[in-house]
Amino acid sequence: MSLLSGLGERLNHIFSKLKNKGKLTELEIKTAMREVRVALLEADVNFMVAKDFINKVTEKAIGEDILKSLTPGQQVIKIVRDELVSLMGETNAKLNVSPNPPTVILMCGLQGAGKTTMCAKLGYFLKKQGKKPLLVACDIYRPAAIEQLKIVGKSAGVDVFSEGTISPIKIAKDAIDYAKKYALDTVIIDTAGRLHIDEKLMQELEDIKKATNPTEILLTVDAMLGQDAVNVAKEFNEHLEITGVIVTKLDGDTRGGVALSVKAVTGKPIKMCGVGEKIGDLEPFYPDRMASRILGMGDVLTLIEKAQESVNQEELKKVEENLRKNTFTFDDFLIQFEQIKKMGNIADLVAMIPGLGAKVNASDIDETKLTKFKAIIQSMTKKERQNPDLIKASQKKRIAAGSGTTIQDVNQLMKQFEQTKQMVKNLSGRNMQRMFGRKINF
Repeated sequence: MSLLSGLGERLNHIFSKLKNKGKLTELEIKTAMREVRVALLEADVNFMVAKDFINKVTEKAIGEDILKSLTPGQQVIKIVRDELVSLMGETNAKLNVSPNPPTVILMCGLQGAGKTTMCAKLGYFLKKQGKKPLLVACDIYRPAAIEQLKIVGKSAGVDVFSEGTISPIKIAKDAIDYAKKYALDTVIIDTAGRLHIDEKLMQELEDIKKATNPTEILLTVDAMLGQDAVNVAKEFNEHLEITGVIVTKLDGDTRGGVALSVKAVTGKPIKMCGVGEKIGDLEPFYPDRMASRILGMGDVLTLIEKAQESVNQEELKKVEENLRKNTFTFDDFLIQFEQIKKMGNIADLVAMIPGLGAKVNASDIDETKLTKFKAIIQSMTKKERQNPDLIKASQKKRIAAGSGTTIQDVNQLMKQFEQTKQMVKNLSGRNMQRMFGRKINF
């Protein structure tokens, strides 16, 4: 995820000057905080939010305990992390569930924010949680909006309720009756958006809200809009009293001001975030994990969750058995590639590893290498994959030609294979099982 990567790099550069100092003066802390303030403003964080944040951090950082600490730089970073968590909402704000099904979720937002696609992503997410969602087509104005919802709903495996271009209020009420009749426990209403906020849009949303009494009113905002998205959230909240925000395009090259500002400005939490274009690229928003990721401390919990969702247990067991027998092969290596690809963007995964997120840039990671390595392995014979020692110069030439790569590429794969073989041998089965094999509760 490139979310706030620019801000993270700036903050790490600022704090690197403090980390190795045995003692900090009040002037050094205030100088660092001025730099942090500039970094926040350049990340498009709301001016008043940035000012308040810096004041709180500075007040705590210049306390007597910090100035006399043996590790003052680390203490300041901890204060910054804690304040970032507080700024974004302390804990994960879960979606509310109605005690009397169905739970009605009213989705709203400006046109172009990705609201219709987000409805399907949310439906897919809830379906994975064991819910029975229904998508409702209440955007009767935008050309092909109903058809778009049907297409994305089909890709998510979620039914779509539509009644053409009649009153959106009637469609919403009929959908709730339909959900009750067929024991569907969640109704997700896709409403109309506009290119800008206007009286007609708000009145219709208020009418739908009154008619459906939604459990959740979720505003979809585009992270690429930065501070403008925060202003949009503020206006929607004033009219509708939204319950939460879903931020889209957090995988894009965004400055991230919306993620750091929206809770402070509206008082409403970010509940979910879109992190990619795939139907499954929707995650709950965890302020503590996001703060750690911004500061290059990693996000091990999300990494483990991704692994648990993606890794095939039978294939993992097979790899473990081969490791115990010391017969780790290119077939096992290929399985590892496939599991990594299922977990998502490699740059995102690296950013979750403590110590690496701040040191490795996304531009340094060439994901095409995985595809290239896979082609090389698939160009080997079955015997060569099972016994890499059989691969000599003539075999390398044939494999390179068959995979459309070079002998240097084949040599690089062979080197990577040996390094990985040694690394995974050092991992005990218990540690692998802890990471991938059993459900971990947080």
